Amino acid sequence: MAEFDFDLFTIGAGSGGVAASRRAASYGARVAICEGSRVGGTCVIRGCVPKKLLVYAAQQRDGFEDSCGYGWAPQAHTHDWATLIANKDKEIDRLNGIYIRMLENSGVTLFNGFGRLIDRHTVEVDGKRYTARTILIATGGWPAMPKIPGIEHAVTSNEALDLPTLPHSVLIIGGGYIAVEFASIFRGLGAEVTLMIRGEDLLNGFDDDIRVALAQELRKRGIEILARAQPVKVEHGPGGYTVTDHLGRGHSAGLVMAATGRRPNTRGLGLEAAGVELGEGDAIRVDANSRTNIDNIYAIGDVTDRVALTPVAIAEGRALAETLFNDNPTTVSYDNIPTGVFSLPPLGTVGLTEEQARARFAKVDIYKAGFRPMKHTLSGRDERVLMKLVVDGESQRVLGCHMMGMDAPEIVQGLAIALNCGATKQDFDRTMALHPSTAEEFVLMREKAPEPKPVA
Repeated sequence: MAEFDFDLFTIGAGSGGVAASRRAASYGARVAICEGSRVGGTCVIRGCVPKKLLVYAAQQRDGFEDSCGYGWAPQAHTHDWATLIANKDKEIDRLNGIYIRMLENSGVTLFNGFGRLIDRHTVEVDGKRYTARTILIATGGWPAMPKIPGIEHAVTSNEALDLPTLPHSVLIIGGGYIAVEFASIFRGLGAEVTLMIRGEDLLNGFDDDIRVALAQELRKRGIEILARAQPVKVEHGPGGYTVTDHLGRGHSAGLVMAATGRRPNTRGLGLEAAGVELGEGDAIRVDANSRTNIDNIYAIGDVTDRVALTPVAIAEGRALAETLFNDNPTTVSYDNIPTGVFSLPPLGTVGLTEEQARARFAKVDIYKAGFRPMKHTLSGRDERVLMKLVVDGESQRVLGCHMMGMDAPEIVQGLAIALNCGATKQDFDRTMALHPSTAEEFVLMREKAPEPKPVA
């Protein structure tokens, strides 16, 4: 009789948990996974995928407007929010079914219900207990709400994907990637949008030139950015909602959305019963092999204190399965991870920002190009592209690539390969340009930007 019911029990059937479970099962492990919501996790059910479908919808407005410059007759276009949400839901249902079938076809046992640890080898799901030699926690993250009076009136990114109607106006608290993406969605579909941010600029952690450029483009689209404004309360009235800031100013909107970050989803997991330690922000502490302080319990993805991106969680899950069940010790590199922000216009970035590079390297060369893309010479749209290279001034290795503009995420994915191969500025220079394209500018930049003036 087997010592345990399963070799691996995964709590959480998001992208990372599913990837780890399927690969472990492919190597002959007896694997179970539990999920208290829908299989697919944040990315598939309430994050990346449905959000990008809504971004595509918002982009259509640009297409209609731009077509007139190319000879298409202007037409009155109306948008039906209910149709968009219904079609989005059909696609999410389809993907949910695919994920369930992938688990079934891999021989992974799926338990529908929230799991919690009873001890280091036991998981309870809906009152039933199962033992496992190894336990993996892959429960992801959850929206974090500011602790101010009336915040219960605000929606998060979860609810924003399923609103019954499109609000006439939206005030979004926050300036991160979720905030600017939803600002672009709501504005593109016709709502008046205000972003309330605590700092001076959007997107903390991104390259400063890109942050400033995106703010300029969002303002061109009619999005108001309230900088250096901290919300202190949210009130509901007959005409909608009012957000009061720290200066006593009231800002009215038909909908208030809180996009102030996400926190690891560790509550109610019974971690204390198994002795699993948490770090800052209730994230599970893990080592380079995703192992917690309890040697048979592991954690991957957004529930840890590492990089909260879906492809990273998948890579961590697969590395874990290779290490534990295929005798192939594998770790994940967190260098040069490409990132996209699906705002309008979108951003793509990989590698170090200029600020990060100057903190680590003695000499840094910067190359920048800003221009109106060819498409808008006829469309007449006032939208610019910004592209930037960050280069080690001594070795000439390219340290970072940053872009704002149409197709930026698609372009930067390819550049990430070059950075991971250690490409130099000379490698970029000797690469033939693909003309006419926007991407060609990355291999045509020759003039270095002036050195920043010393701070007095």
